[in-house]
Amino acid sequence: QETMKLVIASLLAGCAAAFAPASQSGRPSTAARESVADLESLAKKLNPLVGFYDPLDLSGKEFWGTSNEETIGFLRESEVKHGRIAMFAFVGYIVHANGIHFPWAMQLDGTPFPTVSSAPEAWDSISDAAKLQIFAFIGFLEFYREVACEKHYMKGGKIGEFPAFDAKVIPGGALNYYDPFGKNKNMSAEQKERGLRKELNNGRLAMLGIFGFLSEAKIEGSVPALKGVISHYDGEFMAPLAKSILPSL
Repeated sequence: QETMKLVIASLLAGCAAAFAPASQSGRPSTAARESVADLESLAKKLNPLVGFYDPLDLSGKEFWGTSNEETIGFLRESEVKHGRIAMFAFVGYIVHANGIHFPWAMQLDGTPFPTVSSAPEAWDSISDAAKLQIFAFIGFLEFYREVACEKHYMKGGKIGEFPAFDAKVIPGGALNYYDPFGKNKNMSAEQKERGLRKELNNGRLAMLGIFGFLSEAKIEGSVPALKGVISHYDGEFMAPLAKSILPSL
């Protein structure tokens, strides 16, 4: 087994994007609509060397006929989501590359979790029916986040918030996905703000890290620091299903 080393990812931390506003509440959220000036303010706190970095001027756009502040809300929410998923992906890649998996059956027909050398190979081993269930669950979470918050993130709502499930939605209630152990409610505003900055920076680093893994897996030597560490992958990253659900064109 090839051993993945977390420290390698630090080599990819030379830059960071700049969609990061000042936050008074400190959760990965904001209580009011944000402007470019807000983004510039916290960008320097997140990475003083890079500061505000927006070469495509996305923060100055007005997507889909909305206002600039609404567009910034969309970009902020997107960054937090992508950062969180990238952190999961980064750790997941390392876990699968080391052959770690659950000991019980993966599917109801008794199919076990595979022992593979990379996360993409693990995904390929899942049946399309199971993959569609995963997509459906993700879709439900996205839908619930959009409709269950008190105020939408493009309208000045909290960025990165995921509303808690309660007995009104699911009989008996369920875990609060944002703060399942109730830790954050006892933190000061300053502690929450530091936590927000850490999450943003870790998410950005994870996005760079997972792309480094995927690049090296597909084109050996494309990431010199990972050469000989990441196993080659012959599959297609952009083909999530074994058989396309779209008709042939």
